Amino acid sequence: MTTLALAGSPLWYASRAGGTLALLLLTATVVLGIASGGRYPPRRIGRFEIGLVHRNLSLLSLVFLILHIVTAVLDPFVDLGWAVSVLPFAASYRPLWLGLGTAAFDLLLAVLVTSALRQRLGRRRWKAVHWLSYGVWPLALFHGVGTGTDTRLSLQLWIYVGCLGAAVGAVGWRLWRAGPGHVAARLTAALPVAAVPVLLTAFLATGPLQPGWAQRAAAAVLLPGGGR
Repeated sequence: MTTLALAGSPLWYASRAGGTLALLLLTATVVLGIASGGRYPPRRIGRFEIGLVHRNLSLLSLVFLILHIVTAVLDPFVDLGWAVSVLPFAASYRPLWLGLGTAAFDLLLAVLVTSALRQRLGRRRWKAVHWLSYGVWPLALFHGVGTGTDTRLSLQLWIYVGCLGAAVGAVGWRLWRAGPGHVAARLTAALPVAAVPVLLTAFLATGPLQPGWAQRAAAAVLLPGGGR
């Protein structure tokens, strides 16, 4: 292996930077969508302005996500192939964790395409698909944590913690602003959100932060001789 491969190629750095920026922008999109929805949106900003910012953040997330995918596929360190970008769990390298990222990408595309066709689909169908956007974020988060070879770096960990805190805080604020009543609906929304920090903490402690995680993450594709 060359010194460049050991240090990380420019494509690797571009892929990780693109993925991290995409996660940050996706978090901002989700947080804005959660905080501005419901019966009590922010008073100082109109719904039109909020919708415009939300749409632009979504498109910018897609731009950096495409950069992340393209540079990852072009990186010669792992032969991924273009099919991996749209077919979840089809990769031979860390199939589970890469598959989560592919699933997030497919869901994001579905949300953006249906948003562009909103007038033809009708509000009810569009809204049903739009709810998928809330599933994109945890998939992208666990994809980054499980796949990233820089997860153990302090800066990267703080980025994940910040994204998690922002999303959980937005949900908490939305539930608090909703007012009294609707206990069942509140619990339905709160339980999955509360589960994400618990699952992520347990996963980090037993997985990416432990020695030998890279080998265990790719255990399903190890060759008999021990090669990758």
